[in-house]
Amino acid sequence: MTAHAPAGLRMTEVSGAEALWLLQGSTRGRLVHLRREQAVIRPATHVMEYGSLVVRAPVQAAAALTRAGLTYQVDEIQPAGTGWTVSAHGPAEAITDPDEASHYRRAMSGWSHGPHDTLLRLHPQSVSGFRLARPLRGAGR
Repeated sequence: MTAHAPAGLRMTEVSGAEALWLLQGSTRGRLVHLRREQAVIRPATHVMEYGSLVVRAPVQAAAALTRAGLTYQVDEIQPAGTGWTVSAHGPAEAITDPDEASHYRRAMSGWSHGPHDTLLRLHPQSVSGFRLARPLRGAGR
């Protein structure tokens, strides 16, 4: 069985600046990392500060941090199939300073508490995004 996109929808790439703007305007996404050569995806919350993406996710920092880096994905898709999606990828480190960690735990809600409630700072080296939209009426005439 083949799935088809709703008639008339178009996927267009957005600029890096717009992708960052969409990322900054959201608070929830998914953290993607590799574990034993398989992708692991966890729900997460985030905030952009000083060009870095601070992510709070239910993962073990040691398991998530690899030389391959991390990918963070955010989207807003409407039932009609319109919306946008953004991905950021880059190296990351765990936030271990107790004062800084306390600040982010107060500022961002978490999905779980305990040993798997981890704060990570991702330094995006690439940010890309797409908009899913219907063409304007009369376009292309």
